[in-house]
Amino acid sequence: MGYEEKWREHTEKYQKLCVEHDTIPDELFREYGVNRGLRDINGNGVLTGLTTISRIDSFKMEDGKKVPCDGKLWYRGYDVTELIKRIPSDVFGFEKTAYLLLFGELPSPEEEKDFADMIASGRELPTNFTRDVIMKASSKDIMNSMTRSILTLASYDANANSTAVDNVIRQCLNLISVFPMLAVYGYHAYNHYENDESMYIHRPSAGLSTAENLLMMLRPDKKYTHLEAKVLDVALMLHMEHGGGNNSTFTTRVVTSSGSDTYSAIAAAMSSLKGPKHGGANIKVMEMMNDIRSHVHDYSDKEEVAAYLSKLLDGEAFDGKGLIYGMGHAVYSLSDPRERVFKSFVEQLSVEKHREKDMELYNNIELLAPELIAEKRRIYKGVSPNVDFYSGFVYEMLGIPTELYTPLFAIARIVGWSAHRIEEIIGMNKIIRPAYKSVMKEREFTD
Repeated sequence: MGYEEKWREHTEKYQKLCVEHDTIPDELFREYGVNRGLRDINGNGVLTGLTTISRIDSFKMEDGKKVPCDGKLWYRGYDVTELIKRIPSDVFGFEKTAYLLLFGELPSPEEEKDFADMIASGRELPTNFTRDVIMKASSKDIMNSMTRSILTLASYDANANSTAVDNVIRQCLNLISVFPMLAVYGYHAYNHYENDESMYIHRPSAGLSTAENLLMMLRPDKKYTHLEAKVLDVALMLHMEHGGGNNSTFTTRVVTSSGSDTYSAIAAAMSSLKGPKHGGANIKVMEMMNDIRSHVHDYSDKEEVAAYLSKLLDGEAFDGKGLIYGMGHAVYSLSDPRERVFKSFVEQLSVEKHREKDMELYNNIELLAPELIAEKRRIYKGVSPNVDFYSGFVYEMLGIPTELYTPLFAIARIVGWSAHRIEEIIGMNKIIRPAYKSVMKEREFTD
């Protein structure tokens, strides 16, 4: 028997043992009041901490009853929808919003410029880091590539393990600065070594915003339109932070609470975000949309679109899971505010890219899917499109490869992770150690 066959035989045996001894009956969860995934049947999360960084509104109280409402997302007390509306069309807001989330207040014009200059000056990797780390053992999984780079950067930091607040702020700002480079360079290395394409590494420009640098470094000719950069900038702002209770942010706080270093905490958050149940949702939307395009001939025909959506819900099309991806959210009920503010920018970009027909298909799905889901499913709250419904479409129009969809999420979300790491260090000072109820049966030795 060969080496691989022997291993396969043993792992299949071990799998059966694990399934036998690790399966816990559903009724025990109900008996002990344990909420799987830390969420109850209505989607309410188990309270695990306090934060001043952000908030999600999805319900309101009326006559003593909790009823669904249009969603709102708040950053440090400011409505994100209004925050983005107040940023002029010719201005990029990533750096301003990052300052707000990290430090708790909107910057003055001078503070905003100083902060943007600091981020720009931090866009520099150690000597030969791109060659010796990023280009070595290139991978299609850019999230893994970035995580390896994050942990390796600790080796270049003389104070890597210090959790003094000023040191953590320095580390977080440095990582926010270099994340676009880790992602784009990681993709170029993969595209060269694995896909046999040309290699080009563009250095970031100090005079450009984060969104502009991303597009410039990604494209061979370095060119992009203002609208392209603006739409990407808005996408990054909307993905920066989300209430504190999401999986990767909670991971950041759990690892931080143990006293671990910044690089380890952010690497752990990356490992969480890359999971398809968390950061990979927009990829699934794009796969579904490509399937719909191949089966629906007239995007303007609502009856034809509805008929195929019904097949999706009945598990008769696409992946057979019975889901319309991009519809619904774990927290939001009637609407996702990120989707609402993002949609207007998506529509503008679709015109510039001559993708109006695709936009019509998205609009029809947004209109029809909630009605069909309500007919076929027992739902406890409203169903509406979430931000992932459109984000993949935007990235596709921008020519961003799917391998970078989740890394783009990380480039934005590291700001929120950093804010929560700082808040955890300053305000909590207790290791997060949840309880698990043991339902193990005691056994006697038989010999």
